Amino acid sequence: MTFVKTHRPCKQCGSSDALSYDEKGGHHCFSCGDNNSNTNVIALASAEDGTQLEERGGFAAILDRDITGTTAKRYDVSQKDGTTLFSYYNYDGERIAAKKRSADKDFRTSGKWSQAALFGQQAFRAGGLAITITEGEFDAMSVHQMFGSKYPAVSIRNGANNAVKDCVSSYDYLDSFDKIYVCFDTDKAGKVAAKEVANLFSGKSYIVNLGEYKDANEMLMDGKSAEFVKSWWNAQLYTPAGIIDASTMWDEVCKDLAAADVMYPFEDLNKITYGIRAGELVTVTAGSGLGKSQFVREIAWKILQDTEENIGAMFMEEGVRKTALSLMSLAIDKPLHLPNNEATEAEKKKAFDATLGTGRVHLYNHFGSSNIENILSKVKFMAKGLRCKYVFLDHISIIVSGGGHDDERKAIDEIMTKLRTLVEETGIALILVSHLRRPQGQGHEDGASTSLSQLRGSAAIAQLSDMVIGLERNGQSDDAEERNTTHLRVLKNRFSGDTGPAGSALYNKETGRMTDVNLSVINDIPF
Repeated sequence: MTFVKTHRPCKQCGSSDALSYDEKGGHHCFSCGDNNSNTNVIALASAEDGTQLEERGGFAAILDRDITGTTAKRYDVSQKDGTTLFSYYNYDGERIAAKKRSADKDFRTSGKWSQAALFGQQAFRAGGLAITITEGEFDAMSVHQMFGSKYPAVSIRNGANNAVKDCVSSYDYLDSFDKIYVCFDTDKAGKVAAKEVANLFSGKSYIVNLGEYKDANEMLMDGKSAEFVKSWWNAQLYTPAGIIDASTMWDEVCKDLAAADVMYPFEDLNKITYGIRAGELVTVTAGSGLGKSQFVREIAWKILQDTEENIGAMFMEEGVRKTALSLMSLAIDKPLHLPNNEATEAEKKKAFDATLGTGRVHLYNHFGSSNIENILSKVKFMAKGLRCKYVFLDHISIIVSGGGHDDERKAIDEIMTKLRTLVEETGIALILVSHLRRPQGQGHEDGASTSLSQLRGSAAIAQLSDMVIGLERNGQSDDAEERNTTHLRVLKNRFSGDTGPAGSALYNKETGRMTDVNLSVINDIPF
């Protein structure tokens, strides 16, 4: 079976001439690949591969395409009985196939089509300044002609959908040129294919912008040869997505650096970290029972006060009622999560309205451990479904313990990698709590210093976090002030590189608040 109607417009991709119909009404688009035909479309009528190669006709100008006789002869394109015969050669320079174009634009092939190289490849030896790749035979001849026959131009064989395959087959030949210009049709399929081919030769490939014209032959026929040559010379070096030519960034680097999205509630910590930014993974770590949860709740309250953003809170070691009351406590400086807090109903309502009642706080209703995939799905839902810009996860060890993992290190590696990916994907700021391994000698509960090497279970926590903040407190001191003072230490800072001591925070049992020592009057605070 062969195609009986060719070079029709395709509604799927917008190509004006890539669609062909077979004898039973099936179709195939050689640009985008849309197909419901039973015809073998690897190459035009490729079922004829192996049929006797049709002899060439005479060389003459192709008037309906403005192709001169000299150009036609250079490309071995002849005319015979009212048809145009495009010769194709193999990689050894032997004429082995031909594509016949009838007056009504029907195409058929003969010879060993599957072994053919690019159209026109035999006409130009490998190597040189530049070569242009087009989407059709007439376009290749047009480009060569518009340049006064100075530069080589070749065409892919089987439309945009097979462009990469055709170019890979002739990769060594194409790559031998210093510059490779891609000049495909300006429909959707052609633009996509042009980038795919340009990617094959990144670092030396250029995509020609044809403006309002469909292809190179159309520009030739409209007398726009000079405009085409100008566009060709003005083509920019193709840069794959994700890679930027740094020389184009002057305007960008002159912009003022954006401030942090929100600051921490501790002055000295902000001096080192410059606050919290979207897309950061911040890990807070300390020994057991040293106030990590209270520290991150203070950050959550600061976010509620200073932004209009939503927050998600997943405190895995406590129920949602405890989490809710602890957050409310921050609004009225009374520890509502403790008995005998002496708060009135009006005060509780005020606290509720300032925190939970805003509709900006979303809590994870679960006590205890949960498997990794479930936690990841909840974080993702908070970020995308509930539009939480800040998510708190306290803590990572309890997630790992609930996953049934035999190897804690590998489990932490897995969840940290997935959390890092999720932060990049969603752009949230994730504040993560992690435990420390017990050091030799003095323990963290006695005020031992924190370090990255003590992060529990895996180096992935340190490697994948943007910021790591250690909390240090001597919870066993006889001195009440020392016992309730937490010293902050920045262990890692990908943003500025600054690390080290970052101030102190003092816990007030009466208010249930952890406040910056520099902003407190120590003598007036009950411990």
